[in-house]
Amino acid sequence: MKSKRIQKSYDHRLVQLVQQSGDATLATRLGVPRSTAKGWIRRAPRPIVAAVDDAATAELRARIARLEKRNEILRAVLRNLFALLRILKPDLTRLRVPAPEKARLLRSIHRTQSVLGLRRVLAIVGLSASRLRAWRQAERGCLLDDQPSCPASSPTRLTPDEVSAVRDMVASPDLRHVPTGRLALLAQRLGTVFASPTTWYRLIRERGWRRPRLRVHPEQPRVGIRADKPNELWHIDTTLIRLLDHTRLYLHAGIDNFSRGVLAW
Repeated sequence: MKSKRIQKSYDHRLVQLVQQSGDATLATRLGVPRSTAKGWIRRAPRPIVAAVDDAATAELRARIARLEKRNEILRAVLRNLFALLRILKPDLTRLRVPAPEKARLLRSIHRTQSVLGLRRVLAIVGLSASRLRAWRQAERGCLLDDQPSCPASSPTRLTPDEVSAVRDMVASPDLRHVPTGRLALLAQRLGTVFASPTTWYRLIRERGWRRPRLRVHPEQPRVGIRADKPNELWHIDTTLIRLLDHTRLYLHAGIDNFSRGVLAW
């Protein structure tokens, strides 16, 4: 005699949760066959009369299910991104980031530092705290029109008086024989400006200063002696001729400067 098959029954809240979320794995993880869970999704919801109204509980469970599914997707995306970062190994200390991408990265750090903490966010991005501070100061900018950056952001920068002293020494004709690198050392020795030669070169390049380049010696004449009439000036030209027996023969020719003719040899 065959045993009678017993049909299983499931909680109506589980059926509603699967129908609202559309995720069959919520039921299959509890032992429900996959075909049964798919059938719940395909069929229309049935009205259920319960002794206690648990609509808020069902809505909360549905929300939890949606959040879990979203977290699974985010974990999968982050797993792939971390694998890509380990392969590429980007180094922001040697990489120049354009301004739009830099602003986008700063906004992302600002949004996530309250959740993960600033130190952990910088470790994930591969950015140092000093460079982050410099990026934020550059993003705020400065209200001064005559300065490329705000003076408060660079307390060790040169003052306008020191910049004027550098310009006077660069344009001074008395110091034209001193190289630019030595001018920086000379200014430090005199106590005028304490700046490195790199700063001097940068100021000269940015401001377009020109150092005086005067000739110490007079310019050499390019035109030789010219006669105005024949037999006014004569030249003697000497030519060395080496013979086959390794002897030397000196040929002297008298040339008229005006006609370029050989008078005697």
